[in-house]
Amino acid sequence: MPEGPEIRRAADNLEAAIVGKPLTDVWFAFAQLKVYESQLTGQSVSRIETRGKALLTHFSGGLTLYSHNQLYGVWRVIDTGEPPQTTRVLRVRLQAADKTILLYSASDIEILTPEQLAVHPFLLRVGPDVLDPQLTAEAVKARLLSPRFRNRQFSGLLLDQAFLAGLGNYLRVEILWQVGLNGAHKAKDLSAPQLEALSHALLDLPRLSYSTRGQVDENKHHGALFRFRVFHRDGEACERCGGVIEKTTLSSRPFYWCPGCQG
Repeated sequence: MPEGPEIRRAADNLEAAIVGKPLTDVWFAFAQLKVYESQLTGQSVSRIETRGKALLTHFSGGLTLYSHNQLYGVWRVIDTGEPPQTTRVLRVRLQAADKTILLYSASDIEILTPEQLAVHPFLLRVGPDVLDPQLTAEAVKARLLSPRFRNRQFSGLLLDQAFLAGLGNYLRVEILWQVGLNGAHKAKDLSAPQLEALSHALLDLPRLSYSTRGQVDENKHHGALFRFRVFHRDGEACERCGGVIEKTTLSSRPFYWCPGCQG
């Protein structure tokens, strides 16, 4: 499943294609959304916001399209009038003169007023987004030490969108390796240096992944670009201590770690 950095990069692509352009056609697959097709035609998309793994497509008239890809949903950008060959089921089409954005296979789709947006159950439940530039390591540390989260094992906490939105399995694995912790650790048991390191890694690694994934790492040993150090590397040597990376299952997801330096 895509994590916060991949969702934000997808939103960037959608914004580049559609933002500010008058919509020449709007189409929804679900009957309850049909009423909005004519209302939104002629408006433009003002911006596309991410909240963890949810996308908020804001229209110039004040309404917002809420969509969550869950396991199978995917957005695509096409040249208008040239639909791609796919077996996926189309759910949303937002068309401008030159570009069209399409949402396939998702089922969690709503149109919300500003008032409904403010009280949406998922958005109220989700924590701060790790890609929000206003979120600081100090705020993350305070969240780690709060009564709600301080006694939670990291194996589950780092997958809980109510803690921090946008984290997922590969980020959980890489963040814990980066700071030398494992899934059984809890914030309440960490030293001050460990808390400091974890608070920064929880922001630094998702942001590095967002800004650099997909680029060729020509100077990888200096950590200039995001790359997997342990994820999907079971059986290989840990580059920090030389131990053997192992794979197990934690919180129903594959977990990769080095027992030699994450004990």
